[in-house]
Amino acid sequence: MTTAPAFGLLLDVDGPIASPVTRSISAPGLLDSLLELLAAGIPVVFNTGRSDTFLREQVVGPVLAAGLPAAARLHAVCEKGAVTFSVTADGMGPVEVDEAVALPREAAVRLEALARTDFADVLFVDRGKRAMVSLEQRLDVDSATYLARQPEYEKAALQVFADLDLGVTWKGATMPDAQGRVDWRIDPTIISTDVESVLLGKDRGAEMALRMLAQDGEPPTAWRTVGDSRTDYAMADWLHAQGHDVAHVDVRPADGVPPTPYPVLQPRRTVHDEAGAAWLARLAAVVRGEAEDDRDFDA
Repeated sequence: MTTAPAFGLLLDVDGPIASPVTRSISAPGLLDSLLELLAAGIPVVFNTGRSDTFLREQVVGPVLAAGLPAAARLHAVCEKGAVTFSVTADGMGPVEVDEAVALPREAAVRLEALARTDFADVLFVDRGKRAMVSLEQRLDVDSATYLARQPEYEKAALQVFADLDLGVTWKGATMPDAQGRVDWRIDPTIISTDVESVLLGKDRGAEMALRMLAQDGEPPTAWRTVGDSRTDYAMADWLHAQGHDVAHVDVRPADGVPPTPYPVLQPRRTVHDEAGAAWLARLAAVVRGEAEDDRDFDA
């Protein structure tokens, strides 16, 4: 007889796990706590807009190098639900791509060419994306400079969609195609712009995560979702709507904490991966029986 895990983790990558500055796992103790939770049988799913290539190089690689426990339940949902793979102690499994939500090839080519010809001084194209186009802030460019130019690229991208008669939405405004459809979205973050299907999102990622976990064991009895932006709340929203016990951990509450029907845990002094590391350490202490819960995790 098996026992269902007490909780499972749905983790955004940029911010809570990978530093938005170094774009890698760099917060002290974060990797150790994550491995301890995996060894204790806690299911972990990375739910990210990042590519499988980025996950392999910056997240999965370090996890495997540190020694992933043989019984670990570790999965990844990339590109906001378009790409999935599982991870075992032997390495990454096959990468699955949902071609039904992939950006049309001509649009992708034009959007990437626009980035390379007119905006290469502040951003670069993420070559690992399979279903979307992502343009990311260059590491040698400061945030203020990038954010000042980001809307210029996005407005130019809108013209690409108009030229191809592809319906698109951007910052709440919609530009339907000739049939009145809006199938695509331009989605800015603090370090990137994703151009993607409107069907993609952290809620779709949560649904995919549960499907993957159903194939390798019992589902957890409760959930923690973790993110650094308002869009990450969609993970907890979807789980709550499906009747799951969930709390959300917001490692950058300054982005705005909406009213929710479930608890929201917030750091008091740290943000991003430092807050993520503090929370994972507290959660590991809970699993060891050294802490009662994961509230006030860096108080």
